[in-house]
Amino acid sequence: MLPPPDHGPVAGLRSARVGAARRLRRPAERREQGRFLVEGAQAVGAAVAAGGLLEVFVGVSAAGRHEDLLRAAAVPVRLVTDEAAAALSETVTPQGLVAVAALPGHRLADLAAPRLVAVCVGANDPGNAGTVIRSADAAGADAVVFTGGGVDPFGGKCVRSSAGSHFHLPVIVEPTFTEVVTGLRARGCRIVATSGSARRDLDTAVDAGELDGPTAWLFGNEAHGLDPAGLAAADAALRVPVYGQAESLNLAVASALCLYASARAQRTGRSGTDGTGGGGRRW
Repeated sequence: MLPPPDHGPVAGLRSARVGAARRLRRPAERREQGRFLVEGAQAVGAAVAAGGLLEVFVGVSAAGRHEDLLRAAAVPVRLVTDEAAAALSETVTPQGLVAVAALPGHRLADLAAPRLVAVCVGANDPGNAGTVIRSADAAGADAVVFTGGGVDPFGGKCVRSSAGSHFHLPVIVEPTFTEVVTGLRARGCRIVATSGSARRDLDTAVDAGELDGPTAWLFGNEAHGLDPAGLAAADAALRVPVYGQAESLNLAVASALCLYASARAQRTGRSGTDGTGGGGRRW
């Protein structure tokens, strides 16, 4: 087991550093401090690789399982009691490893020449939101934008669901939906909305070559989808075809299908792409 890096005592639940980190479970505190929590070996490992960590807390029982990761962290590592580690966790079965990362300052204004962007409009489920980030990362998207209120993408469940993808591509929060649409359109993106009641479907759009160029997908609220204003702001609305008897697909699945359809169209399309796909982080 690793000794505490500063050779100090094992920190307990009443430790000031543990208390400050625990407060980051609240959205207002995250915004005020400019920090957020990252839990579990996979997400912490991604943060270490990206250089985005400020400090790491590891429980006494978990320290031996994560020695290599802790040595690679290059930030202060705090050995804490298992009780304190559990208090920092937001899961039923804590892994005993929680880190503090700097809240990124990515803005839409910094995004140059994007080819594929996912826009979550009023998403309410943090698990689904995290999966959208993970799917966008896997599809080679340039960014994920959250707008219209709803979930905080830097909350615990969302960060865990992204499985480290928060540190692979920009996750942007922009409050004003119209500014997001205007900004992405000004950067050359065609705005495509998803709607279960759309007249045309994803397959038809792919066959017609409509997804070959830079595209920003609008994904609505899990329960109600995009409102009429959101649909009206788009250049096109598409539905994901359902071939069986399921009533619908949830946000996470639908977004993955749409993003991958765009990624494949951009790799094989006729719009002058170089065949490398719609990823290539352009910042």
